[in-house]
Amino acid sequence: MSVKPYLKWAGGKRQLLPEIRKYIPASFDLYVEPFVGAGAVLFDLQPGRAVINDANRQLIMTYEVIRDDVETLIAALKEHAAKNTKEYYYTVREQDRDSAVFGRLSKTEKAARLIYLNKTCFNGLYRVNSQGLFNVPYGRYKNPAICEEETLRGIHEYFRNNEVVILNGDFAKAARMATPDSFVYFDPPYHSADNSNFTGYQADGFPEAEQLRLRDVMKELTDQGVKCLLSNSDTEFIRKIYKDKAFRVETVTASRTINSNTAGRGKVNEVLIRNWKAGRKRAR
Repeated sequence: MSVKPYLKWAGGKRQLLPEIRKYIPASFDLYVEPFVGAGAVLFDLQPGRAVINDANRQLIMTYEVIRDDVETLIAALKEHAAKNTKEYYYTVREQDRDSAVFGRLSKTEKAARLIYLNKTCFNGLYRVNSQGLFNVPYGRYKNPAICEEETLRGIHEYFRNNEVVILNGDFAKAARMATPDSFVYFDPPYHSADNSNFTGYQADGFPEAEQLRLRDVMKELTDQGVKCLLSNSDTEFIRKIYKDKAFRVETVTASRTINSNTAGRGKVNEVLIRNWKAGRKRAR
């Protein structure tokens, strides 16, 4: 079965997996990912025990529905695919503007809506405005992969056959479920000194105060002996707040296509920050 991301997500880690794998501990009892996003690292590792979390309720709803109601979800996505036009797209996009209309949608219908919009919107971008409403225009794809049945069923089987806790809340609460035998991977909304990085997943964004709070959580876990790995943009601010001798910073190059500043697209430097001495290649 195919187990891979079922959404396109800004900052997704699929093309960085070869670098990330270099710094995965050889063994761990519990995998914790407090900013799961599209789940590239989760689905690459496929741990037997995991805690995944994201602040985006609509996103987490899709994970829950894939776990609990995948066949109804697939049927709903096929219906969206059959009706897909520019006009239909905007009708579906507008559903969250009317609380009565949105409230009548079932959980599975809401999950299908998000996946449909993600697959057909411009650049596969998930972005909301200050009111938390999805506001990306239609993408005009010739043949978008709206319903990837094999992938959805593969993820469903992975969830069914393993112990994966799915949470929707604050990253710190999820991170604190780790024990010394755990491995925690942090992939927060990236820092940007000029605010050009994409951070539109949530209406309230992820400001520098949250980056500092995340650093403090990683320090707390470090003191407890929990192995942590963090991805972020290569900015002076990020390097400064992780200059503590407990952290080791590796520079990696990534290809990015989603950025409001054209200088932030294409090949850009990012950092992988870990809190133990030696990265070890994990047996595959």
